Amino acid sequence: MNLFPVVLFLSCALCGMAAALGMAVCRLRHQEQSMENAAHQIAEYILDRRKGGIACSEEGAMYRLFHEVNSLVTMADAHADSERRAKEFLRRTIADISHQLKTPIAALNIYNGILQQETADAATVREFTSLSEQELDRIESLVQSLLKMARLDAGAITLERSPENVFDLLEHIKRQYSFRAEQEGKEIVLEGDEQTVFSCDRTWLAEAIGNLVKNALDHTAQGDRILVRWQQSPCLTQITVEDTGSGIHSEDLYHIFKRFYRSRFSKDTQGVGLGLPLAKSIVEAHQGSMEVHSKLGQGTAFTINFPIMTK
Repeated sequence: MNLFPVVLFLSCALCGMAAALGMAVCRLRHQEQSMENAAHQIAEYILDRRKGGIACSEEGAMYRLFHEVNSLVTMADAHADSERRAKEFLRRTIADISHQLKTPIAALNIYNGILQQETADAATVREFTSLSEQELDRIESLVQSLLKMARLDAGAITLERSPENVFDLLEHIKRQYSFRAEQEGKEIVLEGDEQTVFSCDRTWLAEAIGNLVKNALDHTAQGDRILVRWQQSPCLTQITVEDTGSGIHSEDLYHIFKRFYRSRFSKDTQGVGLGLPLAKSIVEAHQGSMEVHSKLGQGTAFTINFPIMTK
């Protein structure tokens, strides 16, 4: 019996098995090296010495594994960036608040020192008591505005919408500021259909529009007029607060809704830079939008647009 074919077959089979085993060993070593590299890259990422995901030229299950790891890395990077932005915003906000409080607190200390020295002069006591009251009102206004903005930012506000007559709402705001307008020789005028009704949270919207009226009073002079007008179409309710005051410099138009922003062109030294941002936040909470048009030396108009929601 000739055994040569059998031996040859077995030899070929053994060689094939050895080659397959060798390839498998090489493949396993390659995958082990890839895993070690990935582990090293992950360790570097955890230690914040490396950005980005894991480089991978593998296929199949290894590719899917690394792809999922890279997805986690991307999510972690996005979360870290968000945390950094939040911390930076908090740092700037605290610095702004500290700066805003520093001035009235310093003034109160000065007034208190004068009052302690001038207790015998009733006129001086009345004068500086009045000034102290103004500074305390300024601090209270700052704190209240900050609390309102914090509640809006945190989503802790649930708007209580109900049908409101626009004229009644704006007439209430006009009465609120009529004494100041009269004292400063300014006029507040309402113009619109007295039967207009739309759905809103009366308290919060009065806050927003009241801030616009106050802003107009802050930037107008004796003899100027503040016009609050409104109109309604089948899809939109529009309210405009327009004044004939000093206007806004073109360099400031893109910044006026930033918190604590103070223009280098403005003569206002009492505002805290929160009225307009707060008004905008309230309007946006109503799914509305706000835009501003202004000409230096001629006046400013803030226009609020509220879409009418239909079923």
